[in-house]
Amino acid sequence: MTFWADQRVIVTGGAGFLGSFVVKKLKEEGCQNIFVPRSKEYDLVNREACRELYKGTKPDLVIHLAAVVGGIGINQDNPGTFFYRNLMMGVHMMEEGRLFGAKKFVALGTVCAYPKYTPVPFKEEDLWNGYPEETNAPYGLAKKMMLVQSQGYRRQFGFHSIFLLPANLYGPEDNFDPYSSHVIPALIKKCMDALEMKRDEIVVWGTGNPSREFLYAEDCAEAIVLAAEKYDKPDPINIGTGQEISIKELVFTICRILGFRGRVVWDVTKPDGQPRRCLDVSKAEKEFGFKAKVGLEEGLRRTMDWYKRERGR
Repeated sequence: MTFWADQRVIVTGGAGFLGSFVVKKLKEEGCQNIFVPRSKEYDLVNREACRELYKGTKPDLVIHLAAVVGGIGINQDNPGTFFYRNLMMGVHMMEEGRLFGAKKFVALGTVCAYPKYTPVPFKEEDLWNGYPEETNAPYGLAKKMMLVQSQGYRRQFGFHSIFLLPANLYGPEDNFDPYSSHVIPALIKKCMDALEMKRDEIVVWGTGNPSREFLYAEDCAEAIVLAAEKYDKPDPINIGTGQEISIKELVFTICRILGFRGRVVWDVTKPDGQPRRCLDVSKAEKEFGFKAKVGLEEGLRRTMDWYKRERGR
C-alpha cells in the first residue's frame, strides 16, 4: 500500500497544462480516487461552488492548481481580473477545505510573487523583502495571499496546508496562443511560423537581457506529488532547477534547435519584466527529496516535438 492508494484527491486545474501532469503522476503512484473539477460545473471564484465541490467529492487532500495565468502582455491588459479571480479561488478553496475538514491542502504559488530586485538565487526568506515586478504584480500578490492564509490557518486551526513556489514552467501541452502564452511557447511558435512562411526575421519582446529559470512541467508535477505526501511545514518551498539562462541565450538556443537562421529583432519598446529569476532549490531536496531531472535543451526538444505534431494535425 502506497500513501496514495486510499487517498481521495481533488486536483483543481487538473485538466490544464500542469494539472494533467499532476493527475498522471498521481495515477502512477497508485491514487485511484482523483476528482478534476471543470470550470463549466464549478466556478471556483464562487464560494458556493467550492462548498458544493467539497460536499460532492469528500476529499482527503486538495491540490489547488487552478489559476488564471499568462505572459506579460495579458497580465498588463487584465491586472484586475488576474488579481480577483486568483485571489478568490485560493481564499474560497482553502476556507471551504478547512470547514469541510480536508486533511491536507497543497497551494501552488508563483515565482512572480518574489520582489522585483530579489538577490539571485531567490531564497524563500526573501519573499517579503519588496514589491513584485509591476507587470505581473497583481497575479503574484494574489497567489502570495494563499501563503498568508495557509500560515494563518495552520497557526489558528491546525490546518495542514503547504505552499510551493515553482519557477517558470514549460513543456508539452503548454499554451501556444501568441496573446496569452509564456515566453518559451511564444518563441517556439515565432520560429516555426517564420520557417513555415520563409521569413528571414523574428521579433522578440524586450532587450533579451533579463534571465529566467525554467522548469519542465513533468518535473514540477513530481515535486508537487512528493511535497503533498512528505512535506508538512508552514514555510514556503521553491520548486525549480536552480539554473539561470538569459532570454537572449534562450532565443538563440530555440533558433538553433529548430534550424532558424534569420535575424532576431529586439523590440525594446516592450517590457522586459523582472530583471533576473533563479531559485535556491536546496530546501526542496532537503525536505522531500526533489531534484529536477529534465535539462532545458532536452525539455525544449520534447516541447517542440509535441508542438510539431499538434501543428501537423
